[in-house]
Amino acid sequence: VWIFGYGSLVWRPGFEFTSRKVGFIRGYSRRFWQGDTFHRGSEKMPGRVVTLLEDCAACTWGVAYEVRGEQIPASLEYLNMREAVLGGYDTKLVKFHPQEKDAEEPILALVYIATPQNPSYLGPASEEDIAAQIIVSSGCAGHNIEYLLRLADFMRYFCPQAEDKHLFSIEEALISILPCLYYTEEPLEET
Repeated sequence: VWIFGYGSLVWRPGFEFTSRKVGFIRGYSRRFWQGDTFHRGSEKMPGRVVTLLEDCAACTWGVAYEVRGEQIPASLEYLNMREAVLGGYDTKLVKFHPQEKDAEEPILALVYIATPQNPSYLGPASEEDIAAQIIVSSGCAGHNIEYLLRLADFMRYFCPQAEDKHLFSIEEALISILPCLYYTEEPLEET
């Protein structure tokens, strides 16, 4: 079984696997439209994590993990809890295209996608609003800023040829907001 990850699974799969390949799936674009009240946020301040939006002209880069034998039930049980129960994601089968030049035919892979029908779905917002929400959110897996920056780093280092305007626009918005936060948090000096 192959499992395709396009969010935190690219750097923290959390399950045993036999091999991994960087590559992409067609027909979807990555969006920070899913709320997270456990891993990267809380009930009071949900974080923003990625889901996939059907988009016939797009492709989304990530990592596919091959799981075999005893790894299969353990990884699917773990991912069901992490992605479906705690995250509100559904599973779909997609065609994964490995980055390798000598790759054979596309590989069928499972992918977890959050749809507008789940209760944690937040939907579209401006890059600035998404960045502002990410800055103030953290959960049991860490700060939401880490999630955004690790995903941007993955794209830069493993998929430098790929474009992800949505991701990098949010990263830019976050960087432009952060200096203001550091400045306003410092105490004013008395004159």
